[in-house]
Amino acid sequence: MHIQSKQHVSFLIGRIMSDNTTTATASIKSSKNSQNIPVAAAIDTATLLIKCRDQAGIVQAVSEFIHRYGGNIITLDQYSTAHEGGQYFMRLEFALAGLSEIMDNFEASFGHTVAKRHNMAWRLHNNAIKTKVGILVSKFDHALLDLLWRHQRGLLDCEITSVVSNHEDLRQAVENFGITFHYVPVTKDNKAEAEERIHTLMAGNDLLVLARYMQILSSDFVKRWPMQVINIHHSFLPAFVGADPYRQAYEKGVKLIGATAHYVTAELDQGPIIEQDVHRVTHRQGVTELRAIGRDIERNVLARAVNWHVQNRVIVAGNKTVVFN
Repeated sequence: MHIQSKQHVSFLIGRIMSDNTTTATASIKSSKNSQNIPVAAAIDTATLLIKCRDQAGIVQAVSEFIHRYGGNIITLDQYSTAHEGGQYFMRLEFALAGLSEIMDNFEASFGHTVAKRHNMAWRLHNNAIKTKVGILVSKFDHALLDLLWRHQRGLLDCEITSVVSNHEDLRQAVENFGITFHYVPVTKDNKAEAEERIHTLMAGNDLLVLARYMQILSSDFVKRWPMQVINIHHSFLPAFVGADPYRQAYEKGVKLIGATAHYVTAELDQGPIIEQDVHRVTHRQGVTELRAIGRDIERNVLARAVNWHVQNRVIVAGNKTVVFN
């Protein structure tokens, strides 16, 4: 559905007479006419994510519901795990004039009708509202600075609110981007208090990104941010655990290095994977070059994962994800 706004174009009086009566009269008439111009409602867009048992009529039911509200479907992606009886996933974007004003009514109505009838797990996001993102980091800066640069250039469709670190090293680099930096030291003796402090500082965010944050978050912390924390690490795991994995990889003569971005769960580095990438290497590349290649992969994989999350392109299904990218 395309909605066009109408505008009254003011006319130009070609001849200016010595008597200003004509000009004054024209101005009064123009002012009166402008008061009668109808103001078109802003056209908003929203993203609808759906997960349910595959069954006939889902697309029709969703489409008809949006049509009844006067909306126009922009994109629709879908996937089913089987031809019959599988699990069904949908990502749909639509445009609707004045959606922001009727969002609560729209959600309630959809939940009581279409979603209830098809037993859907679903989420609706108003695209006019940017996802708020907080970042946690330690000393390595490659993933952090890449996210901040992309955000500054408008390449990440979100609002980065602040950065928390257990070291002071990156304060100046973060503040140079105009982002608030919080220092929260973490030791084995104050871990619970530090996590509580981080939780308080990050309250109000929709997503936390671990941009090489070298602390293991407790299960209690993770439970308060279900599928709202994204981590990045090298893809050697479960091999080469611990410090200096690229030296270990070099000594083993690996031929592939890569990175994995995933949601954080209580089980360490076992959450649903969002994105991965690899790069082929040879015996000619030393430890330093392997590290450089690995960090380059990490920052790109993390950026893609964060971008897909804030664009509502990821649906979690058990310990897997469906990514409509």
